[in-house]
Amino acid sequence: MSIQVISFNCVLKNKAGQILSSTFNREVITSAEGQDTILSGLVEGLQNLQKGEKRRICLSAEQAYGFYDPKKVVLFPRKKVAKDRTLRFGENVVVPTKSGQARVYRVVEIYGDMVALDGNHPLAGQDLVFEIEAIEARAATPEEIMESNNVISTQNLH
Repeated sequence: MSIQVISFNCVLKNKAGQILSSTFNREVITSAEGQDTILSGLVEGLQNLQKGEKRRICLSAEQAYGFYDPKKVVLFPRKKVAKDRTLRFGENVVVPTKSGQARVYRVVEIYGDMVALDGNHPLAGQDLVFEIEAIEARAATPEEIMESNNVISTQNLH
């Protein structure tokens, strides 16, 4: 598997063809040894991409952001989420987990002193179609591979 640096336009659609987002991704490294990527099917689909090439990469929900897990919706005391500000439906908030790690949740309901937070990725449970057009594609240098912090697994591609 060759490791590339690519710049590409991406139109993200659901299985029904509805456009979810459109982005331009600049100088993304397609893969690196030992990388555990969320969108591994996308990484695989981008291998050996050539400048000017167009690809349609289809990922099942399982290959993309996983299945929707109702257990990731939790009730949390409102005052611990937003001490001195108003929460809004759909807003992303960062909440420390029991282990102390910060985790992003989406506000899905507000009940007086409690708030329902959804820890699922917004696209969890959806089959996705990535329509890619390569603007640039080249082999990554050893330095780029070593210093990579722009790997697809860390990219927000939508």
